[in-house]
Amino acid sequence: MTITENPITGEYEGLPTESPLGFPLDWKWLRGAKSEWGFKPTPGPRGLTMIDIAKGSYGEVPDNPPHRSMAPRGADVDPDTPDMGYILNKKSDVWAENVVELYEEAVARQWSATRDIPWNELPELPNDMEHAMCQVCTTLTEVEMIASDLPAKWMWRMNHDFLEAKMFLCTQIMDEARHAEVFRKRALANGGGLLVSRGQSEGLLRTIIEAKTYTQATALMHLLGEGFILDIFRMGELISPSPVEKRMFRMAMQDEARHVAYGTMHIRYAVEQDPDVAEEIHEALDHGEVVLTQFGTNQDFGTALAVLLGGGVEHVETKGFDLQADLQRKQFTSYLARCERAGISRLHRTKLPLDLLGIDPNTVLAN
Repeated sequence: MTITENPITGEYEGLPTESPLGFPLDWKWLRGAKSEWGFKPTPGPRGLTMIDIAKGSYGEVPDNPPHRSMAPRGADVDPDTPDMGYILNKKSDVWAENVVELYEEAVARQWSATRDIPWNELPELPNDMEHAMCQVCTTLTEVEMIASDLPAKWMWRMNHDFLEAKMFLCTQIMDEARHAEVFRKRALANGGGLLVSRGQSEGLLRTIIEAKTYTQATALMHLLGEGFILDIFRMGELISPSPVEKRMFRMAMQDEARHVAYGTMHIRYAVEQDPDVAEEIHEALDHGEVVLTQFGTNQDFGTALAVLLGGGVEHVETKGFDLQADLQRKQFTSYLARCERAGISRLHRTKLPLDLLGIDPNTVLAN
């Protein structure tokens, strides 16, 4: 049997119609494709990125995908492909305009809590400072893993046409596993240990994980929860008693900044596509702010931060508490500024005691 390719149609002629075992053969895959067959992406300086291959129909993310299968976006999908039962089937449910770039950054900047932190350089600390660092790391170990659990809860419900968003959330899960690892290791690495867990932390985590919609969950986690943690990491230079902790906070900060950037831009995209979504986000944040304020008054976490910021218990009243108040003011101001960038202004609706915190709304708008 002679098999030839038709130079005009590109189809192959003379192909067998049955396998050696007698099963019928379908050569549809060999007859070309409906997409940009022959398009060849050019790798850039960083290699072949997801941005490089997002060309033509392959780069078009549909607002309402026609399928609910795991078929790759751009493939020729059989009409009898099983329905995977996705419930997040609108692009605005999960998308952010920066998600592809954030994914590329995430895979390029992965680090190791085992090798990239100089654990053997940890100095011996005074007992009060070691207790304070262990308490901070205990709380951070507890709260960081929620940002793994939450994407895992929702990812399998997202339409597979939003692949890049799902891929980014996979990197977030890995990031947060590493954060839980690095803070647990620091609590144990210098002869200290894991200390006190309070109910305020668990209340915040439960509020996030039990959000009714993914967009509400994103607002609670990225705008509120992770945003507050990001500001703690940004204060790592002041909190850290040695260069080892400074590096630990610096490495975690770059990850957390990506997560917050995705969440902020997802909320913005969702509200731009459907302004009615804003109210459900506000309702979630109404409750979330109250719970977060309770978390912020956690006596163990707060006093431990004050000791670290002050440089010891002997300086906690003269220096530590003032610096802790500055940090808290920065956290709430940054949160309100993120809401503005996300298109969800909270300045006239917030449950936060702005006067008590010493926050000027004009300062928020200037951020």
